[in-house]
Amino acid sequence: MVSVIASAVRKGNVLEVEGKLYVVLSAENFHPGKGTPTTQIQMRRISDGVKVNERYKTTESLERAFLDQRPHNYLYEEDNAFVFMDPVSFEQVHVSKDVVGDFAAYLQENMECSVSLFNGVAVSIELPQRVILEVVETEPVMKGQTATSSFKPAVLSNGVKTTVPTFISAGIRIVVNTEDGSYVERAKE
Repeated sequence: MVSVIASAVRKGNVLEVEGKLYVVLSAENFHPGKGTPTTQIQMRRISDGVKVNERYKTTESLERAFLDQRPHNYLYEEDNAFVFMDPVSFEQVHVSKDVVGDFAAYLQENMECSVSLFNGVAVSIELPQRVILEVVETEPVMKGQTATSSFKPAVLSNGVKTTVPTFISAGIRIVVNTEDGSYVERAKE
């Protein structure tokens, strides 16, 4: 076990709380003007899938579980699981759709992901922080609009809806943050 402070916990981390393993679904830090800064952590218990919301002081120490974390390449989707392959041993690992969760939309063939195994069972997955996707549908570009802070809705090639700057049109490839689906920048090709 490794001790980490609550403010350093990220989505996909596995924590041990009261002898049980939990996968972090989201972690958000709050810094009020008055009072103690806190971290709100939403997590799912690995053993039975129960979701739990906990609030910790940002400096509170939590136990991060020691897992076998290795890079794997995404191969394909099968029934109720996603299949990944270890690039060294060529061993295939089936990761359930519950473990992959919202990340499923960002999986691309041969994408290298980090799969965490506990006793040979996949318990969490971490995707690259950014992926390149194509905008398939958005409002047309209007003459005179510049790269200001205004955004418009767009649908990406993976079906995810996001907002993009007004100068982005359909057919353009963009870089997207996999954690929240937000626009980062135009892809450099």
